Amino acid sequence: MKTALVWFKNDLRLHDNETLLRAMQENDRIVPVYCFDDDHFKTTKLGLQKTGVFRAQFLLESLLCLDRNLRERGSGLIVVEGKPSEQLSMLAREFTAQQVYAMEEVAIEELRTQQLVEAALQDIDCKFTTCNTATLYEEHELPFSPAQLPDVFTVFRKRVESESAVRQSRIAPEIISSPEIGPIKLPKLNELGLAHDTIDDRAAIKFQGGENAGLERLHYYLFGTGAVSTYKLTRNGMCGSDYSSKFSAWLSLGCLSAREIVAQLKTYEAERGSNESTYWLFFELLWRDYFRWMMRKYGNRLFLLNGLKNTTQQTGKHNAARFEQWKNGKTGNDFVDANMQELKRTGFMSNRGRQNVASYLCNDLQLDWRYGAAYFEQQLIDYDVCSNWGNWAYVAGVGNDPRGKRIFNIEKQAADYDSDRRFRNLWLS
Repeated sequence: MKTALVWFKNDLRLHDNETLLRAMQENDRIVPVYCFDDDHFKTTKLGLQKTGVFRAQFLLESLLCLDRNLRERGSGLIVVEGKPSEQLSMLAREFTAQQVYAMEEVAIEELRTQQLVEAALQDIDCKFTTCNTATLYEEHELPFSPAQLPDVFTVFRKRVESESAVRQSRIAPEIISSPEIGPIKLPKLNELGLAHDTIDDRAAIKFQGGENAGLERLHYYLFGTGAVSTYKLTRNGMCGSDYSSKFSAWLSLGCLSAREIVAQLKTYEAERGSNESTYWLFFELLWRDYFRWMMRKYGNRLFLLNGLKNTTQQTGKHNAARFEQWKNGKTGNDFVDANMQELKRTGFMSNRGRQNVASYLCNDLQLDWRYGAAYFEQQLIDYDVCSNWGNWAYVAGVGNDPRGKRIFNIEKQAADYDSDRRFRNLWLS
């Protein structure tokens, strides 16, 4: 029997999962594995948790769902803890696996872990194969190589829209052949070094982890409510569950495939009509792709103070007291504070809020933008390494914005997007 391990990471789904489908096609049986990487639950060099409690809880829910879906098809999920290089090589020996399949990484820390895994597997003559499961387009489907990726999104978008096509999302397998896999064993939050915290009842949406919940949200936002047809008009909202798609949490862990969203969006447009709002959902998914390709192009530079720029940034010194005020929603600016309270208590913040609090940290407080990005990494349920660090660099003026720094007039933003003070009254009461 030709056996392979499938190392699930941020692709916690069965639909449109190239890694899983290729492993099944090339082997007689597969062993699904998830590893709680010790490095994901440490304190970073900036003094913040790499994974906070809200994202960890969403992850645990997503793994439970993945295990249930695998068992319905004759398989199951093995969960281990430690260093992936050690754990995967041990499992490969245990199951006499000839190959390990995993999603392809592009960010520096994830690439380093991937390389350590590959080296450990080489020592036991086990092949390591990666597949792209994260983007709308494969590398060969782009009209340029990653090294030639345009540094301005508009240039990227126009060429991709005119010269590339999103291929069809692939359906989940009906039967998965695996050796007998015992009941799933998940760590508790305290075993991950995290204290339990309840999401505030004022949360815009109560995220439930897992592929099933992600697909349900996709159907609800498109076919259940038709809210996608007004997305561009409402996306700058701040209260309630339906002003935006909220797909980001499920996308971040790969519970939802971006290609599946596009496939369902095309069906919706064929049935109910397309407009600027339905296009805008695709537009935002394209931004997500772009940040991932930019991370692949520039790597570690997106984590440096000066980002992609060669000039030295004039501001950006760390001030612990100011940062704590910003982090805890105690700056004295009610619009910023309301957004930061929402983030602290729920693990979520609107897109409009994110841009404003980032601008405030970089420009009003003149702090090192990387501390803000690291706090978002800790707090956000929908944290995605490429989108998070790419967006923060963009606002700080060291990323892909050709116009330089984005300085928001916070008072005007509050008046434009919270004119009745509903959002501020909700979070500052």
